[in-house]
Amino acid sequence: MRTLSGSILRVGLLGTLLLALSATASLAQQRGGGGPDQPAVTVHGQTYTPRSILARNMGSEEDQTTAFPPHRVIGNIFYVGTRTLSSYLITTPAGHILINSTYERNVKTIQKSVTELGFKFGDIKILLGTHAHGDHQEGDALLKELTGAQVLVMQEDVPALEAIKPGGKAHPIDRRLHDGETVTLGGTTLVAHLTPGHTHGSTTWTMRAEEGGKNLNVVFASSYRSGNTVTPDVESEFNRTFKTVRSLPCDVPLGDHPAQYNMTAKHARLKSGAPNPFIDPANCWIEADIQEAMFRAQLQMQQKAARPQ
Repeated sequence: MRTLSGSILRVGLLGTLLLALSATASLAQQRGGGGPDQPAVTVHGQTYTPRSILARNMGSEEDQTTAFPPHRVIGNIFYVGTRTLSSYLITTPAGHILINSTYERNVKTIQKSVTELGFKFGDIKILLGTHAHGDHQEGDALLKELTGAQVLVMQEDVPALEAIKPGGKAHPIDRRLHDGETVTLGGTTLVAHLTPGHTHGSTTWTMRAEEGGKNLNVVFASSYRSGNTVTPDVESEFNRTFKTVRSLPCDVPLGDHPAQYNMTAKHARLKSGAPNPFIDPANCWIEADIQEAMFRAQLQMQQKAARPQ
């Protein structure tokens, strides 16, 4: 009996060790570990590598799940996301629009931020997303369950979204969008721009917002980061995307990760009566510059490695 118990104990310990090693390997893979952190590119005086960009965007587990102070960005646009995962509430007299539910575990955090701003979570009528990754759209099913919001997604991201099933819940899709289509609620209109590469249906959203009697162009950028391997179809997608995004009128650059538009530093400069730091047309395409430089360097490194020695 003691021998059997000892065997069970050893098997249990081995299983625990294997699970821990598997989790560590998975995290390393997510963070880009396991191989050389290349290439390195210098853009606007700062050097970036694939891992540094990923770490900048995602931060720690705590960063991903801890609410950043909810605040008005501009006009009827409010930030209700976490330290490193963006979620935006767009308020209208007919109800509200939310961009990015983020992880399912963050939905209640978003709900609290919406309430702190004085709005009703249940008044969210439309849920949009930037691209079909769990850190941006995993919470869609729960948010729809809590609010009844209609979930609108880009057609090209449907297969990837349907594979996101937290707790086995089917991913809700109420309307499929195409490049250039509009979404309107209570006098506010957003335009969906297909900007693929990060995913096939990555979507950059644009709208107009009023500030100080002026109508300003707001851009909610999707991620423009390439994966480790640039396939011919991804190369074609990014060539199209970088041309598209730079053609968009922009006064207020936002992003699906706050670091993409330097949110923390800008939020620290928010003061009553002072110029709105989120109005930043000069820096609208810095993130696109960084990601395109990295994409071109990755493609060049890949092509060089494929040449006969």
